[in-house]
Amino acid sequence: MGPEHTPGSGLGKRSREKIAYTFRLDFSDANLMINKIANSVAEALAGIQDGATIMIGGFGTAGIPNELIDGLIAHGAKGLTIVNNNAGNGDTGLAGLLKTGRVHKIICSFPRQTDSYVFDELYRSGKLELELVPQGNLSERIRAAGAGIGAFFTPTGYGTELAKNADGTPKETRVINGKPYVLEYPIHGDVALIKAESGDRWGNLTYRMTARNFGPSMAMACKRTVASVHEIVELGAMDPETIVTPALFVSQIVKVPRQATQAGGFKQ
Repeated sequence: MGPEHTPGSGLGKRSREKIAYTFRLDFSDANLMINKIANSVAEALAGIQDGATIMIGGFGTAGIPNELIDGLIAHGAKGLTIVNNNAGNGDTGLAGLLKTGRVHKIICSFPRQTDSYVFDELYRSGKLELELVPQGNLSERIRAAGAGIGAFFTPTGYGTELAKNADGTPKETRVINGKPYVLEYPIHGDVALIKAESGDRWGNLTYRMTARNFGPSMAMACKRTVASVHEIVELGAMDPETIVTPALFVSQIVKVPRQATQAGGFKQ
């Protein structure tokens, strides 16, 4: 196979790194014994560094990996940049993480809600930096990181304050086929914390309905991915056609119990 056929040559840097790791493994007994199941949340989160960029899945109350967030709080890493659709509700979960004062910046599309008082206080007091991103742009910037896209033009945000950089300078713009666009760049992460429904010991994942949301794209955009699952199945039990996030993009999984939620989720 020549250089022009290098596996993964058209993928993003994160994807190529993970593929390169996979190709270094052979199909010996050692490969067949790959086991990404962590014994605890603490074990799964070990190694997260201060100053890391952490992507956290979830949309509203759907698909939030609360157990992993609580584990991150207990871990103690500080100076974090958090990427999420929201900025937390009440004072638990993501809001609880913000409340510790260990997050210096949040990148999200919908920070304020009726019960976002933790974010409100931190932001107004200047203790938390906010990068506000339109929801579609946020999703595409995350996806672009995993897909190896260097930048992309979007009409969303053109002509508004969102078309400016953090220092107030204008972002690059272009008129394409008579329509104005603004240039946006990918968001890369160090660790993705996501919630899935089922997983196997290789790390293949499936999701439950809207709990899927940002999970698959965040897993591709980060150097490392930790997923909580409600069910661990035997290797080979998953229909390959139903696997949403392949094991290639998952570092560790950890089983957590089902919990009832305010939105009417699972009941024990």
